[in-house]
Amino acid sequence: MKKLFFLLTLISSFIVTAQETGSIKGIITEESGMPLSGATVYIKALDKGTVTDYDGKFMLDNIAEGTYNISVSYVGYGTSTTSVSVTGGNTTTLNLTLNESNSLLDEVVLTANKQPQKITDVPATVNVITARDIEEFPSFNIGELASRQKGVDFVRSGVLGTGINIRGFNSAFNSKNLQVTDDRLSTLIATGLPMGSFSTVTKDDIARVEILLGPNGTLYGPNAHNGLVSTITKNPRQSEGTTVALGFGNQSVFTTRLRHAEVINDKFAYKFHFEHSQGKEFNYADSVYVGTKAYKELDLDRDFESSKYGASLYYKPTKASELIGYYGHSKSNNIGITSAGRNQIKDWTIDVAQLKFVSKHFFANTYYTWSKTDDTYAMNQRTQNYVSFIENGFSEAEALERSFTEQWFPISPGFGVPLQRGALFKDDSQRFNAEAQYNNNWNDLYVTLGAQYQLDMADSKGTYLFDEGGIDLDQTGIYTQLEYKLDDSGWGFLLGGRIDNHELYGSNFIPKVAITKKLNNGTFRATYGKGIAVPSILNLKGNLFGGLVIGNGEGFTLTDGTKIGRLDVETINSYEIGYKGQLSEKLFIDANAYYNQSDNFISPLVNVADAANGNNVTHVGDTPIGELVEGSDGSFVLTYLNFGSVDTYGVDVGLNYYFSNSFRTTFNYSYFGRELDKDDLANDGNLDGQVLESELPINTPNHKFSLGFHYNKGKFYSAIYGRYVQKYDFFSGINVAAETQDQDGDGVNEIVENARVGRTWNYGQLGGFTIDANAGYNVTDQLSMGLSITNLLNAKNREFVASPIIETLVSFELKYQFSLKQKTATVN
Repeated sequence: MKKLFFLLTLISSFIVTAQETGSIKGIITEESGMPLSGATVYIKALDKGTVTDYDGKFMLDNIAEGTYNISVSYVGYGTSTTSVSVTGGNTTTLNLTLNESNSLLDEVVLTANKQPQKITDVPATVNVITARDIEEFPSFNIGELASRQKGVDFVRSGVLGTGINIRGFNSAFNSKNLQVTDDRLSTLIATGLPMGSFSTVTKDDIARVEILLGPNGTLYGPNAHNGLVSTITKNPRQSEGTTVALGFGNQSVFTTRLRHAEVINDKFAYKFHFEHSQGKEFNYADSVYVGTKAYKELDLDRDFESSKYGASLYYKPTKASELIGYYGHSKSNNIGITSAGRNQIKDWTIDVAQLKFVSKHFFANTYYTWSKTDDTYAMNQRTQNYVSFIENGFSEAEALERSFTEQWFPISPGFGVPLQRGALFKDDSQRFNAEAQYNNNWNDLYVTLGAQYQLDMADSKGTYLFDEGGIDLDQTGIYTQLEYKLDDSGWGFLLGGRIDNHELYGSNFIPKVAITKKLNNGTFRATYGKGIAVPSILNLKGNLFGGLVIGNGEGFTLTDGTKIGRLDVETINSYEIGYKGQLSEKLFIDANAYYNQSDNFISPLVNVADAANGNNVTHVGDTPIGELVEGSDGSFVLTYLNFGSVDTYGVDVGLNYYFSNSFRTTFNYSYFGRELDKDDLANDGNLDGQVLESELPINTPNHKFSLGFHYNKGKFYSAIYGRYVQKYDFFSGINVAAETQDQDGDGVNEIVENARVGRTWNYGQLGGFTIDANAGYNVTDQLSMGLSITNLLNAKNREFVASPIIETLVSFELKYQFSLKQKTATVN
């Protein structure tokens, strides 16, 4: 009897509980009706949520009776918040369609905290190049879209080459802006430079690009110094189908692309992509001086060519987790600008293999990168080598052959010796990376814990590094980030820290602090962050042109016993305030002001020997220089030093006004300034006893602005952008682009415009006004065509040192897209 009573009581309790709780189910789709797999459905009041499955479906069980605000979000789409009532014993249906965000305040971004977050909650300035921006830009080179972002210094170095800088300190060898793609570094191993056109990713597979302004080293480690550029590719579950594209343009540009993505079942999906692009660079004479006589670059090849392909397999062990495998390859032939001239890049390949696991609370990532070239060479040095043989009576054939490795040094008429002045660059470097991260929240407290490991394995086959047997350098970072969000009051607090341990530099602490406050239709933020830039392997172990350039990883000793210290890390402390919000129904603003304190710059190449006074370099570290560089007497050694400090400050303002859903305008303005103490000899980068502006690698305009108009209605889309960059000086190694000036006040102009300055020709300052435009038409649901014109009015501007004038570039593109999900929906 007691057992029967207990059973009845249990059944009664179950029935009461079932009547007091209910469920919510539904399907989340995007504008075309395509299900969104992996969308987040969340009830803040209950701290309860889930993610949608392959069909975009979700179910939330055991919800107490009541009315709740349910938010649905997905990266690249606007966040939707809906009020839903739940009654006991019943299931409420909630079907929602997420739209690509027209409101800048609803945008969801991924990069700032390595997890989806509404852009107004991010304590940083973030620019987003969306999938629609990329889709409606009919050119293979989407790097140009960076020119339309606030706070970004965009440069074009030719038909193929584009680059960006953030908040100062640009150079021809700029590694202070970290670039990542799908959570893997997009940087070359030995130099730390962004891969740029070497990337293995193709245009049609890019879902979005997020650009963060300012230091982001806490989560991303060294070299997220001035900013971070994150490229995120498409998940095949949201982008099923096939895309075929053909592009044509002036400068003999031709590009062909293919992408295919397909879902096999609720567990497996895959995608693959391919691209081949080619063309001819603008004509440009980068004279090589031997003495005062100018020569053309030897064997200059203006044709460029880039091929890349990749494939990914996606597997879902559970509804809320995914395992992703990726392999990508690229092969490039083009001209590359350096601080010592230009390189002829020959058959340089990059290979990447990645395995990544993602779930609600745990993230693990490991990948391997290979870099390979055997025939790349420095045109400047090779030309000098060639001239030395020709002028001393050698045949054309022998001069060409020996110019890759030697320079002839005449001692007397008819007699001389060959010097090792290698112009050839080989590379067989590799890199291994691994990361694990855990994140969770307890009510209003959000916690992130992570660790990263990196092993660089540089190998130049002895051509440009001291690397007999290879150079292995590792670094490990451990980080944590705490966020406390008080939704009722609108306050948010963030505290983060990272300890990064480098094999050469020991431990560095990288902190981050932020406060946010929601005000009306926007969010105010105040942040502090630190960034560090670790010297590259080239900075540390370089051996270029037969010991003329030696890396400073160990320090130097001079004849008189003077010790020159080895390179240390650069640091930046950045303070920023900002506001992102809605000023009226149609006007949006994103503005910031920042103040940076930068220290310990890595100098341009400096001759540390003083041969005129008999003060040569005797040792590199503990090794006699003659043992390290055969035949060297240490009378001329170029290397890198740490020097100085400077304060920089600036303002970035972005305004977007929506005349209608089809027509909007964008205005961006940036100001950049600096304070340099010319009386402090710690700022003397070249050790000549004077502090000059040219020694400090600022290379940034004071003022720049852009004004753009976007129109998108029905089958037609278009955009036109005017961009003004105030004229400014640019110094980088031997490269000079500056106005005539007397730098040291002695009454003599050391820098003269349209004349030779040192070892190169100075064509004058960079910058100017440019208008770009693009338009397209969707002929059918599958077929579209588009036209892009860069420098519409053919302004004769030069945007980078050692680069040609950027003439008008015209690109026409035909694209066919077939969606498998659209086909499936039609059949069903």
